Amino acid sequence: MRLDKYLKVSRLIKRRTVANEACDAGRVLVNDKPAKASVSVKAGDIIEIQFGTRSVKVEVLSVAETVKKDEAAELYRYL
Repeated sequence: MRLDKYLKVSRLIKRRTVANEACDAGRVLVNDKPAKASVSVKAGDIIEIQFGTRSVKVEVLSVAETVKKDEAAELYRYL
């Protein structure tokens, strides 16, 4: 699954366009490398997102095309 779509489905970032812009600005790292929105995400990957002064680091547990809002947090684990 594409990185921008995963960020939206997992609700780490609310909108896909915002996720796309964050990737283009270099604020998203996958396995400690700057990632474009088209990078393929799989279980076991480490995603780090910089929100201004804050940084969020998560491990991808599973990838799903669609999930309910309640179950979105089960796709990743905070590190």
